[in-house]
Amino acid sequence: MLRRSRRTLQLVAATTLMVTAATACNAAAKTDASDSASGSSGTSFTLVTPDAVGQNEFLKLAVTGVKAAAKTHDGTEKVYESTDTASQQQNVQAAVDASPNVIVLVGFEFADIVAQQAKAHPKQQFLMIDACTTKTFTNVTCAVFREHEGVYLAGAEAGLLSKSGKVGAVDVLDTPQFRRYSDPFAAGAKKVAAKTSASTRFVGGQSPFDDSARAKEQASSLLSKGTDQIMAAAAAGNYGVFEAAKAKGAFAYGVDVNQCVSSPGTVVDNVIKKTDVAVEKGVEQVLAGKTGTSVSYGLKEGGISLTGLEAGVDSSKCVIAQHKDVLAKVKALRDQIVAGELKVDDPAAG
Repeated sequence: MLRRSRRTLQLVAATTLMVTAATACNAAAKTDASDSASGSSGTSFTLVTPDAVGQNEFLKLAVTGVKAAAKTHDGTEKVYESTDTASQQQNVQAAVDASPNVIVLVGFEFADIVAQQAKAHPKQQFLMIDACTTKTFTNVTCAVFREHEGVYLAGAEAGLLSKSGKVGAVDVLDTPQFRRYSDPFAAGAKKVAAKTSASTRFVGGQSPFDDSARAKEQASSLLSKGTDQIMAAAAAGNYGVFEAAKAKGAFAYGVDVNQCVSSPGTVVDNVIKKTDVAVEKGVEQVLAGKTGTSVSYGLKEGGISLTGLEAGVDSSKCVIAQHKDVLAKVKALRDQIVAGELKVDDPAAG
């Protein structure tokens, strides 16, 4: 299961779940068994994840990235897998105590902790992936993603595939950051099919990131009005969206990683984030002394893509693999965006 896809949506500190002080000395924390931190004089890297890696492809890519960085610099890597709020703080503290060259952290959950640690340890370098601290620190470098570019391409696929001329999105909350997963979807669909109509529903409620039932209800509402292509940006609720789409014979689009495998025949494609690319490039930036900045990764940098645009699409179980003609048109749009000929509006800009 995805890390509830919350980091998917790149919340900044203003919308994070505040991290509380960890007092449990037995908080669950796991160190990667492949840790090779001893016996080397090379550069050292420590990765801290917000959840257990397991089969989470998003986090597995981050591990791949830090291992690649260690190999490139003849160094060592250590991975701390968190399981809850307490272990997140415990693991960051353990990483700081070890004083590696770079501490890499994935997810907005670490924003407050990193801000505190960066101030207390100005010589320690931190690299945040898919999030950033509210305040700028010279020893905190951030790598974020231009998700809206990939969402736009997914929207183009929806516009080309829709038979009803109606597309929609189920989003977590009605905020500019989350609208990166709905507004560009509509824009992409209308780019290729001008008469397409688009609607968005928001999960909201007490647990917007984890409410599959509410997400399913919102998807069903769209489907009842004729929508046949839905962008699922409901975090853990994506599975509810997929269920609703499958029941109606409609189609959905996933996020972060290949979610087609969870609902083959229903999920058309996915907007994926390549955390390995962000980690590797971010580490190089830090080691080059270009710290204290935030760099975004989109289609041009290879940080954002679609499953349909990657090698292996034929075995991805994604519906888009059956539509080579659609992929050809989407590739042309991607090339225009990469070349700067087509600009995708970012709902979170400004």
